[in-house]
Amino acid sequence: VQLQASGGGLVQAGDSLRLSCAASERTFSSYNMAWFRQAPGKEREFVGTISGNGGWIYYADSVKGRFTISRDNAKNTVYLQMNSLKPEDTAVYYCAARVGYTRTYAGDYEYWGQGTQVTVSS
Repeated sequence: VQLQASGGGLVQAGDSLRLSCAASERTFSSYNMAWFRQAPGKEREFVGTISGNGGWIYYADSVKGRFTISRDNAKNTVYLQMNSLKPEDTAVYYCAARVGYTRTYAGDYEYWGQGTQVTVSS
C-alpha cells in the first residue's frame, strides 16, 4: 500500500493542524494505521494508532488529550488532528500501516508515508 501524508506546516504554539494520510489500497479498512514523528537527532516516536474499523485508538502519553486520530475508510484516509500544539511537537510526522494487531513500535509497521514537517514556534 502506498501512503501519502500531507497537512504539515509552520504554526505558533497553541495553534491546531490536521494531518491527512491517503492510502492507495482499496482494502484500506484491513490496515491498522498509526502516526509516528521524528525530531532532529531523535528516534522515531510513536504518536497514536487506530484499528482498521476505527473502533480502537491508542495514544502516546505526550499527546493524549491534545491529538485525535480518525479515519474515513470510504476515502482511504487517516487523519491526525493536533490541537494545543507545543514547540516540542516539532517533528516530521509519518503515517504507517500494518496488517494484524495494532502496535506502537515503528519496526512492526510495513508501510510508510513520506512524512510531513510540522514546526511549532514559541
